Amino acid sequence: MTPSPHRTNPRPQGTNAHPLRFGYGTNGLADLRLDDALALLADLGYDGVGLTLDHMHLDPLAPDVAARTRKVARRLDALGLGVTVETGARYVLDPRRKHGPSLLDPDPADRARRVDLLIRAVRIAADLGAHAVHCFSGVLPADPTHLADPAHLADPADPAHPAATADPAEDSAWKRLAETLTPVLDAATHAGVPLAVEPEPGHLLATLADFHHLRRILGDPPALGLTLDIGHCQCLEPLSPADCVRAAAPWLRHVQIEDMRRGHHEHLPFGDGEIDFPPVLEALAATGYQALTVVELPRHSHAGPHFAAQSLPFLHRAARAIPAGAEGSTP
Repeated sequence: MTPSPHRTNPRPQGTNAHPLRFGYGTNGLADLRLDDALALLADLGYDGVGLTLDHMHLDPLAPDVAARTRKVARRLDALGLGVTVETGARYVLDPRRKHGPSLLDPDPADRARRVDLLIRAVRIAADLGAHAVHCFSGVLPADPTHLADPAHLADPADPAHPAATADPAEDSAWKRLAETLTPVLDAATHAGVPLAVEPEPGHLLATLADFHHLRRILGDPPALGLTLDIGHCQCLEPLSPADCVRAAAPWLRHVQIEDMRRGHHEHLPFGDGEIDFPPVLEALAATGYQALTVVELPRHSHAGPHFAAQSLPFLHRAARAIPAGAEGSTP
C-alpha cells in the first residue's frame, strides 16, 4: 500500500526495528462516520483498523454492501491502512438481544443467521484484503437442557471429549459450535482469509484451553486461527499476558489490546489496569506476528478520538522499551 499523505504523526524514530503494527477498533469510534474514523486513524499514525461490521459503518446486511465494500477498500488503500474484519457488533442481527443470535442458539434458523453473517464477513474481508475475520462462540443458552440430545453427545472413547470431565449439555454445545462453524471455515478456506476465534470471558469458548478443545474437535483445520485479547489474558488466564502470547504464537491471526484487571472483564484505557505492556509487546515481536494489534475500547466511543490519540503514543513508548535484539527471535 502507498503511505498515506494524511499521516501527520508517523511511527516515531526508534520503533521501526520491531515488526508490530498497531490499529484501532471502529467499535470504539461508533459516533464517527466510517470515512472520518479512517482518516482520523491515518492522521494519528495507525497502521490499520479493526473494522467491526455494523449498521453505522459497513453494514454487512445492506443490499449494496458489495459496492460499499469496494469504496471502503479504495479508501483503506489510499490511506495506507491495513484491516482486520471484526464481527462483535452488539445488535447487528437482533435489536433486542446483545450479540444475538449466536452460534449456540437453540433455534437452527437463528444459528443460520449468525453463520450467514460470518460468511458475509469472510467475503467482505476477502474484498478488503483483510488479514483475518474475527468471531466468538457466544454464551451457553440460558436453559441448556435441550442440548443433551444423544445425537449430539461425544463418544466417550474420543480423547477430544473426555467423558469424565464433560457435562453432557456443555459437551453437546461444543459439538454444535463445531457444526455451525464448519461452513464458515469452508468459506474462509475458499477465500484464503483465516477465521480468528476469540476466547471471550463468559462464553462457551472463554480461554486458550477452550480454543484448543475446539481445534481438536474440528481436526485442526488450517483456516482456524486465534484472536488473542491481551486484556482477557490478564482477566482470567492462568498464564501472564506475555506467556499467553508465547503459548498462542502458532495460531495467532489477530490481536486485540487494552488494559484490564484480574478477575474483571472491563476494557480499560492503557494505564488504568494492571498489565505490564513492554513484556507483552516483546513477546509479540519475538513470535514474528505481523498482522494488526488493535486497540479495543468499545465502551469509550463517547471519547473515541481522545482515546485513539492517547493509545498509539503509549504503545510506541512500550515498544521502544523492547530490549535490543529481542524482536524476531522464536518463542
